[in-house]
Amino acid sequence: MKIVIVGAGIVGFQIAKQLIDERKDVVIIEKDPKVANHASNYLDCMVVTDEGNNVEILKKAGVDKADFFISVTGSDEVNMISCGLVANEFDIPYKIARVRNLEYSQRQISSSLFLGIDHIVNPDIEASKVITRSIEHGVVSDILFFEKTSFQMRNFTIGDNSIFKDKSLQEIKNSVELDFLVAFILRENNYIIPTGDTVVRQNDNLYIVAKEENLEKLFSQIGKFRLKSNKVVIVGGGKIGNYVADHLLQMQRSDLNFMSKLTRSIVQKWRKNIVIVDRDIETCNVLAERFPDALVLNEDISDEGIYEEGGFNDYDLIVTATGNQELNIITAVYAKTLGIKRSIAMVNKNNYINIAAGLGIDVTVSQKNSMVNSILKLIRKGNIKNIYSFSDGKVEVIELAVENSSISGKTIKEINLPPQTLIVSLTRGDENILPDGNCSIQNGDYIIVIAQKDSISKIENIFTGKE
Repeated sequence: MKIVIVGAGIVGFQIAKQLIDERKDVVIIEKDPKVANHASNYLDCMVVTDEGNNVEILKKAGVDKADFFISVTGSDEVNMISCGLVANEFDIPYKIARVRNLEYSQRQISSSLFLGIDHIVNPDIEASKVITRSIEHGVVSDILFFEKTSFQMRNFTIGDNSIFKDKSLQEIKNSVELDFLVAFILRENNYIIPTGDTVVRQNDNLYIVAKEENLEKLFSQIGKFRLKSNKVVIVGGGKIGNYVADHLLQMQRSDLNFMSKLTRSIVQKWRKNIVIVDRDIETCNVLAERFPDALVLNEDISDEGIYEEGGFNDYDLIVTATGNQELNIITAVYAKTLGIKRSIAMVNKNNYINIAAGLGIDVTVSQKNSMVNSILKLIRKGNIKNIYSFSDGKVEVIELAVENSSISGKTIKEINLPPQTLIVSLTRGDENILPDGNCSIQNGDYIIVIAQKDSISKIENIFTGKE
């Protein structure tokens, strides 16, 4: 498979890195010589230093032989025009554009109507979806959803006072008496496929697979109960803040339908429980006009007095979504010390994700990871239903359909899986199974697999017969 990527920034670099590790043929086009040089030094692929919206440069990059064309520069217009040129000049099956402008990205597009783009991916919308799904499920942790199973994957960090600290996984399972599986452990940005004898340590980040009801029971035992977020503070009035505010207000309007007999004053007071804080006055004016049912404050969240003035101490949730990830982390941590029950912080650096979890932030959302996961899922369409990356892409969780008669009927232990690979879930019809080595695999099953990124191609071949 050949993929041409325009843009070697954070997202383009990460996508290229993961695809190269899977032994895909990758070519990068990057106009900035410094960025191109960095990509050339750290990635084992061809890097063309030039514009990606030039037909001759596209030919030089070998676009005519590509299976995927992905444009992820910082310019919406460059990304769309590049895809348009490719659609007009070359016969490429899939063109993917990163587009931030909501007016562009919310269009109903097709290859014949909108510059030949097959898929538009908006980084703000992808991150906002993660935030709103977390809110809908009680803000207890990060949540990974899968298409073909009722299982979810959630995580929690072992704190100093955790009842699970310094216990083996078998001891933990015996004490809670619930059906769940610890899929992997992130420890100092490395991942461990654990056994029953594995002892969990302070600051370990455990990723757990189970049905939703069992996960909620497990989290309740560590003091993380599902929370209904009626009173929410959103810090940052950018696109992500807008999207989250709009979603929350729609949820509240729906809840108000059954409360129609309440007086107007009570209803209006309840609606004002969504607060948006931004330090830019022009942004606040736009927000106030767009969201009349929310309270918009033109304040600097780093000012200690704002928490008392706004009466935020008894709020359910704070969402920090500014462009400054350090401020997001500090604000989320500080807000919880003042009494706000839960926090969600936007971050991008992978080491910040681990730091945030260790500081007690309930959910961390990475715009970069959301984008990369969405694009990788499009590249691996077909048998691959979902894909999530962790530990800077070192480990991936993939959901796929089994379509390979050569392994059908074999048990998991009879299949020659790559090292550090684990099947954590199997769905057959309406049956959802946490499998062990004696569980057989059948054509038509849907499985969730955890593996190192350089094993992904082999796993796809094992279960689908396709490289």
